[in-house]
Amino acid sequence: MKVKVLSRNPDDYQRETKLDIHKVYRNYNPALHPFEAPREYVRALNATKLERVFAKPFLASLNGHTDSVCCMCKHKQRLNTIFSGSCDGEIRQWTLTNQRCIRALPAHTGFVRGITCAPDGTTFISVGDDNTIKHWTTDALSEQSHNPLNTIVTKTLYTGIDHHWKEPIYATCGQTVDIWNDERSEPVKVYKWGTDSVNSISFNPVETNMCVSTVADRSIVLYDLRSSIPINKVILKLRSNVVAWNPMEAFMFTAANEDHNLYTFDIRRLDFASNVHTDHADAVLDVDYAPTGKEFVSGSYDKSIRIFPVNGSRSREVYHTKRMQRVFTVKWSLDNRYILSGSDEMNIRLWKARAAEKLGRLAPREQAAADYNNKLKKKFAYHPQIKRISRHRHVPKTIYSILKEKRTIKDSMRRKEQNLRAHSKPGTVPHIPERAKHIVTTAIKDDDIDEEDSLV
Repeated sequence: MKVKVLSRNPDDYQRETKLDIHKVYRNYNPALHPFEAPREYVRALNATKLERVFAKPFLASLNGHTDSVCCMCKHKQRLNTIFSGSCDGEIRQWTLTNQRCIRALPAHTGFVRGITCAPDGTTFISVGDDNTIKHWTTDALSEQSHNPLNTIVTKTLYTGIDHHWKEPIYATCGQTVDIWNDERSEPVKVYKWGTDSVNSISFNPVETNMCVSTVADRSIVLYDLRSSIPINKVILKLRSNVVAWNPMEAFMFTAANEDHNLYTFDIRRLDFASNVHTDHADAVLDVDYAPTGKEFVSGSYDKSIRIFPVNGSRSREVYHTKRMQRVFTVKWSLDNRYILSGSDEMNIRLWKARAAEKLGRLAPREQAAADYNNKLKKKFAYHPQIKRISRHRHVPKTIYSILKEKRTIKDSMRRKEQNLRAHSKPGTVPHIPERAKHIVTTAIKDDDIDEEDSLV
């Protein structure tokens, strides 16, 4: 008589020690798992809840400034080095590895209006209220670390500065837009027209010959260094404070506006905004893109910073603390993991770009679990309960009240426009999309620029 028995190797299913993980074999045949979708929904719901539980974005506060932090600059070659300027004229160099200041410079008399770093990372340049442009070394241990390498005395006040991404060229803005060479004490080009002052200037990181500026007459002006006059401009209903280029798409930029919104434009079509980003309760003072080009961070007068996806009109995250006051400057780190904000109460704060992300190196099992949970959350993102939990944020009472009032006003205006269109002749009340409502005019007219107001 033959006896058939099941035989299996104990090494395939037994643990060597009690600390090892049990080996579980699963058959992925969908016919054997009729309740796969309900189980995955529960897992996605739990993952969304745990993400909100572990969302602790604040990391550190860099203290040391004795006045409001009004501008910051990232080092182009080192991830752990930043420069900050305050309203009392002091510039500080920080190392983010141990979160301390390694150099404090009494750079200017009055406000530090702008700081920019050279692409090779050896020098940085600052402008201030004392009508000077100063070049500094980035080496804190150098003999010249506390003295400027070069000082240029200017005739007018400059309110902004930015360096070319490849060549030894930088641009300043004030009454005019001046293009400088690092080795010369006089500008090589001067763009001038009208009487309004220019608030900010920014070079395109992809198409490096192109730059954009914001002007006090509510316009955003595009320049090409190969041209003698501005190439295009768009005028909005309210003034824009700062413009940031998308580092992955050379033709896209985002403007931070005084009307509490941010506007993303395509330079090939400036008669309407590609996207309007809302959610702020006061004027937006600064904006900076992530190195991936998929998100950007904005700082506002409403004492909060928000993170927006490029293609979304609503923010995915809002950061605030009880002590944080008006946010003047924000920066996104070059490794796409951290955000820096400088505010009115003399602090620089370090935040995580993703609030629930675990810092440090992840084990392969942890990384696989995180990827699986992210896929589940993306799959069930539009289910009502998961969508509500993932979008819910606590904001200060002042911001909540202002946003509630803004929604009421917007709904009232929408009903008024619908009633007016319903009781008017067809075609007499045109429908203007939201992306074009805030645009006054585009393109530079011939009478805007005279011969004596063009390139000097």
